[in-house]
Amino acid sequence: MDYGTADGPGALRRERLRTARLYFVCDAMPHGEDPEPLLRSALDGGVDMIQLREKSGDDRLIERAASTFRRLADAYSVPFMINDDPELVERFGADGVHVGQDDMAISEVREIVGREALVGISTHSPEQLEAAIAAGGVDYLSTGPIWETPTKEGRPATGLDYISFAAKTTALPFFAIGGIDTGNVEEVLQAGARRLCVVRAIRDSDDPAATAASLRRAFASVGDEVAPGG
Repeated sequence: MDYGTADGPGALRRERLRTARLYFVCDAMPHGEDPEPLLRSALDGGVDMIQLREKSGDDRLIERAASTFRRLADAYSVPFMINDDPELVERFGADGVHVGQDDMAISEVREIVGREALVGISTHSPEQLEAAIAAGGVDYLSTGPIWETPTKEGRPATGLDYISFAAKTTALPFFAIGGIDTGNVEEVLQAGARRLCVVRAIRDSDDPAATAASLRRAFASVGDEVAPGG
């Protein structure tokens, strides 16, 4: 990276990103409930990166949830990311921000969050992935949705070929996303993914810890498991 300092918070954040394998994106009130029990269960099962994604626009709800996300991220030594709005990174003490293709340019995001914060961007095609790499300033990518998913309504599935393309194209960390669950995770890993991002698989599970642990175990099929906590 050409930003951040060797002894600043960015170095630790990027090391934790490097070893992260299972990224959980969660809303402020999953199923209308306090997010803490779900987050704790997911983290106990092996999630090693969390993102607060709340589309309601309710500032007080987001602020309350961010406090919980930050506290648990500290307790489990994992990165805590905010979705979409780089202005919230400093306000909520997040480790960084994840933005979409329709959000502001990465150069503007980086100007707001500074050099030490993590920045991720969603990509949905080879062209978008190559453009993100060429633009610079990002720490990681998400690639998908592999399968159609209600969390990305109207977004066409990219298929597993896009994962194989990303694996051959970039040295940046990338997280495969979109419809991944315990039944198809090995297909995703065999296609070349070494990091996974999930929403429903954990959020809607009767046993989030067991689901997270099962997803982590799947990495053994490609010989690339990293123990929870690095």
